[in-house]
Amino acid sequence: MRGSSSFQGTKINPTRFHRSQIKFYLLLIPISIFMLLPVMFVISNAFKPIDELQRFPPTFIVERPSLNNFRYIMQVASGTGVPMSRFLLNTVAVTAVTLVATILITGMTAYALSKKKFRAKEWLFKVNQAALMFVPAAVGLPRYLVIINSGLNNNFMAHIVPFLAMPVGLFLVKQFVDTQVPDSLLEAARIDGAGEIKLMYKVVFPLIKPALATVMIITFQAVWGAVEPSTMFIEDDTLRTFAFYLGSLTAGGAPMMAGVGAAAGMIMFLPNLIIFIALQSRVMSTMSHSGIK
Repeated sequence: MRGSSSFQGTKINPTRFHRSQIKFYLLLIPISIFMLLPVMFVISNAFKPIDELQRFPPTFIVERPSLNNFRYIMQVASGTGVPMSRFLLNTVAVTAVTLVATILITGMTAYALSKKKFRAKEWLFKVNQAALMFVPAAVGLPRYLVIINSGLNNNFMAHIVPFLAMPVGLFLVKQFVDTQVPDSLLEAARIDGAGEIKLMYKVVFPLIKPALATVMIITFQAVWGAVEPSTMFIEDDTLRTFAFYLGSLTAGGAPMMAGVGAAAGMIMFLPNLIIFIALQSRVMSTMSHSGIK
């Protein structure tokens, strides 16, 4: 009884505002504002005219909002012979195809490594764990050789293939399958006549949605802003991506490039922010079940 009395005056998980929550708001609101400052700065910079961007000391909030930075991005694209919409469409197509393919490959591979019995299963998973230690720069040359020797240079698939193997995604999903997909449920589904394909898409995939959402965020962030495939493997401008186009604009040293860089930074940042906000609850669920604390 004494232990229960310590909770008097505090409501656990209230469905509406309760005065016991005030102490948490006093801590969380200042932290939230502090975390939002970089986001506000990126958005504010995108709308600053050149004179404000070059001001020292810099201002945090734009004083005279302008769309000139975005207009300049579209004007330069129209002068290259390839419309900006083509670069953007390429990026959307590459991102969508890579997301779908990565989710399918990662989900099926994690299921096989977790629930199937075959030779070298443990060894293969250890290889994946070892791959977690390599930074992207370390696999740049092997990736280049694979793409070139496969004949995928100057091909749309050159944007997709380098991002299909995601060791961190496979590790997260495999750990999630271990803890969230019971063997008894799979056996019950097999007794009911479910084949392996139906088992995957009717039983396993619905149970591991949080982990797949995490893989989706990781993959999206990698693909959306990737410039390496367009730089290293693509020669045809009509096959290049939006990130490459924006990067080529900001490579110059003209004063106007500061505004273009600010606008490009916001364009590349906002989709990442939106998709993370939309899926963040599933990411937290993945972290709590994958052995990462």
